[in-house]
Amino acid sequence: MAMPLVAPRYTIADLDRFPDDGNRYELLGGVLLVTPQAGVPHQAVLGRLIQALWAYLGSTGPGFIMAPGAIQAGNDTHLEPDLLIISARFANVKSWRQIRDWWLAVEVSGPASRIYDRDFKTAAYLRAGVREVWRLDLRDRTLYLSRTGQPVEIPHRAQVVWHPVEMAEPLTLDIAAIFGPRSEDSD
Repeated sequence: MAMPLVAPRYTIADLDRFPDDGNRYELLGGVLLVTPQAGVPHQAVLGRLIQALWAYLGSTGPGFIMAPGAIQAGNDTHLEPDLLIISARFANVKSWRQIRDWWLAVEVSGPASRIYDRDFKTAAYLRAGVREVWRLDLRDRTLYLSRTGQPVEIPHRAQVVWHPVEMAEPLTLDIAAIFGPRSEDSD
C-alpha cells in the first residue's frame, strides 16, 4: 500500500524565524524552496544586468531596482527574484507586502535553482501580477522571457527589447554581453 508523502507547510511568519545561514528560503503556497547562496558566475551575470538596467532607468526614473527583491502574496507565498524592478512610488515602503506594481522579475538560473525557477517560480510571478519575467540560464546562456497571456519561456540568445510603458524609449539588451566571456565553470 502506498503511503502519501505529507510535506510540511509554512507561513511567511515561520519563514521570518528561519536562520540567516546563507541559504535562500522561499515559500510557494506554503511549500518551502531552499537554494544555496549564489556563486560567482551567477553574481557576475546579475551585476552586469544591474549595470545595464541602472543605466536605462536612471537613479530618479519611474522604475526602481531591488536585488534581490521579494514578492509576498497571502500568508504562504514569499518569493525572492534575484532582481526585481518596481514602480519608484514603492521604493520607500516598509514592507514587501505593500508593493503591487512589479515591472520585471529576473532569475539567474544555475544548477541549484534551474528547476525551481523554470517550473515553479516563473508561473508564480506571472500569477502574482509581475508584468514580465526573465530567466537567464547560465548553462544555455539564454534569456527566457515570459509575459502574462503569451507563451512561457520564449528564448532570446542575441538580444531582448524591454519597454515598460512608463519609459519613453525601449532598452535593447545585448544578451552575450550580460553573460560575459565564456568560462569552463559558468554553470
